Amino acid sequence: MDKTWNNKAWFFVLPMLLLVAFSAVVPLMTVVNYSMQDTFGNNQFFWAGTDWFTQLLASSRFWASMGRNLIFSAIILAIEVPLGIFIALNMPKKGFGVPVCLVLMALPLLIPWNVVGTIWQVFGRNDIGLLGYYVNALGIDFNYVQNPFDAWVTVILMDVWHWTSLVVLLCYAGLVSIPDAYYEAAKIDGASGWSVFRYIQLPKMKRVLLIAVLLRFMDSFMIYTEPFVVTGGGPGNSTTFLSIDLVKTALGQFDLGPAAAMSLVYFLIILLLSWVFYTVMTTYDAEG
Repeated sequence: MDKTWNNKAWFFVLPMLLLVAFSAVVPLMTVVNYSMQDTFGNNQFFWAGTDWFTQLLASSRFWASMGRNLIFSAIILAIEVPLGIFIALNMPKKGFGVPVCLVLMALPLLIPWNVVGTIWQVFGRNDIGLLGYYVNALGIDFNYVQNPFDAWVTVILMDVWHWTSLVVLLCYAGLVSIPDAYYEAAKIDGASGWSVFRYIQLPKMKRVLLIAVLLRFMDSFMIYTEPFVVTGGGPGNSTTFLSIDLVKTALGQFDLGPAAAMSLVYFLIILLLSWVFYTVMTTYDAEG
């Protein structure tokens, strides 16, 4: 006998889906409209076609910003994912220490992005900041305002401090879901700590690691508030990522056409790279 499905619940969800779709489509269509037109003010628009896209893809400024974004995301993933796994493995699984560690891990995630930027802007200063003052006291010339390398180090440390907790919490959730029987069997077989991690813990964390990598990549590739507050995209353009470049074009120069074209290309790049990440990792997970 064929099984019948009750789909009446969709009638309750449909209004919200329509509202979300409307709130997403209208701004997107506005951006598409601006990306194909030019204006000289007075609400007068002139058809430009794909000129803004052609100009954008031929711009060295755009490719330099995207290169900085890709490098930043690669560094962030290379640091935060292994560090998050390491911290999660060493967190207590039972007892009073569990809620304490979870609260401490969640604290950085509760701080607003602009506040995080302000904290690290002060923290890295040479005169009153703990980081800048003591690093210089060690004989290292540290100045994130003038030195591009120091600016990168500050932004990376800031992001690691702010977002490693997310990876830790996801990995910890995967670890505590592993039944004790797996560990008991490994103990009976005399498995080493590395073998337990490789054959028991890591496979069980694959799905949460997939979520962690996707979330951290998308967020790091779209980062704006924290580096803008700390460095403003400088010194020079050393920390000018695509998001900062986009805001400078749209609000600083008020070039709405090029900014709209850049935002669409930016969106498609994030969508494409996220899809590639998801496809590769889910395929690897299925094969494993």
